[in-house]
Amino acid sequence: MKYTILALAAHLLTTTSAFNLVQRESPKVLGLDIQRRHVVNPVARDRLRRRQKTVQQTLDNLETLYFANASLGSPKQNLRLHIDTGSSDLWANAADSSLCSRGDQCADSGVYNANDSSTYEYVNSDFNISYVDGSGASGDYATDTFHFGGQTIEKLQFGIGYDSSSPEGILGIGYAINEVQVNRAGGQPYDNLPALLAKNGAINTNAYSLWLNDLDASTGSILFGGVDTEKYTGTLSKLPIVSEGGVFAEFVIDMTGVGQNGNAGSISNKTVPVLLDSGSSLMYLPDNVVESLYTAFDAHYDQTQGAAFVDCNKADQQGSLEFTFSEPTISVPYNELVIVAGYQGNDPVCILGIGPAGDSVCVLGDTFLRSAYVVYDLDNNQIGLAQTNFNATKSSVQEIQSGDDGIPDASGVPNAVTSAAPGGDGARINGGPTLSGANSPSTAAAMPIATPHPYVGYGAAVVGAGLMLGFDGL
Repeated sequence: MKYTILALAAHLLTTTSAFNLVQRESPKVLGLDIQRRHVVNPVARDRLRRRQKTVQQTLDNLETLYFANASLGSPKQNLRLHIDTGSSDLWANAADSSLCSRGDQCADSGVYNANDSSTYEYVNSDFNISYVDGSGASGDYATDTFHFGGQTIEKLQFGIGYDSSSPEGILGIGYAINEVQVNRAGGQPYDNLPALLAKNGAINTNAYSLWLNDLDASTGSILFGGVDTEKYTGTLSKLPIVSEGGVFAEFVIDMTGVGQNGNAGSISNKTVPVLLDSGSSLMYLPDNVVESLYTAFDAHYDQTQGAAFVDCNKADQQGSLEFTFSEPTISVPYNELVIVAGYQGNDPVCILGIGPAGDSVCVLGDTFLRSAYVVYDLDNNQIGLAQTNFNATKSSVQEIQSGDDGIPDASGVPNAVTSAAPGGDGARINGGPTLSGANSPSTAAAMPIATPHPYVGYGAAVVGAGLMLGFDGL
């Protein structure tokens, strides 16, 4: 689907009342632990991917890539799936795919073999997902039994990558309108995982919350249909998701300020639409904001590698960046922004987890999301946002109820700004590039050319800057 430029159209969110907690002895939620995988080159990884009624799962934290363990088929075929709020299809590589049939590239993520599953059913051959750098996967859509978080979900539709250039299986949990079947093949949306959980009654409503925890933690969690009030501080603030011509397609909200060291808005107080995307390792901000931050961090942008190199000791300094969204402000400490990207001999080489957005929409990836507790409410087109509680040791799971006031412990932000979808200059605060100097990125030289994205609007050119990082001794 191709999105056009719309004029900025602010309107008010008037709901201001807080909501009662809904706690049950056996809440209808589905929870999954998520784990983090160490990725030596997060910039290149971003380029590749661009693109009670609760159910909970632990997410494994492997440095810059978050995934959950699951399985497909009967008998079960184990998979490790990258959790991605920026796309909407679950897909896995076929065992005999063009990529996985060569060597052991897919050994960690797992593969799917349709012939080995008695519950496999063919749907069509419309699966064809592409990312901005030209990578992706194509093959068939099918349905099969999906197992995760202690739940068994029958007849879940997913893609099988017979021709693939990405070894990672993806669990896309965005809006159904962003499914490949809709935007590339012109078909009808199907119930993806969160939608099917709600339809089947496993959760009350199509909503989930994400807690990535800090950079040093090995696990976080995603909670379908619920909120864990011990995982954040303060009260959840509800913010409207930005629509394009009345269509809600991605998790874009309006950021109204960027500050430093507790001074909200001290770097910028301009309104910028930003995409909340767990599939991006880094943040991608307006070029002039990035220029200011590179100067503040004494970061040196390498145009040939698309990354800003910074002294690793910056992670030990006290300080933070503040991101404001009409009213709530999320503070991101310096030690969450400095990423070890490789080694020269025995010495670490670090990059700043912020890149220039150039002409594409701004993205708040994992370097932001680790510091935020985020509730994605797809049914009501709103985001719940609060400061995360790093390394929380307690848990208090509350159901999210149906209806626009169903998020527990949440208050609407009065006079919250929401704008139309950004166009070519939407990713920049002041329009065209203003970058100069040794610390600054040059979009003309370093930004990869954005190829048309087949199925998303905001994500069409959101891969961010980044070429392959090359270090001696890697």
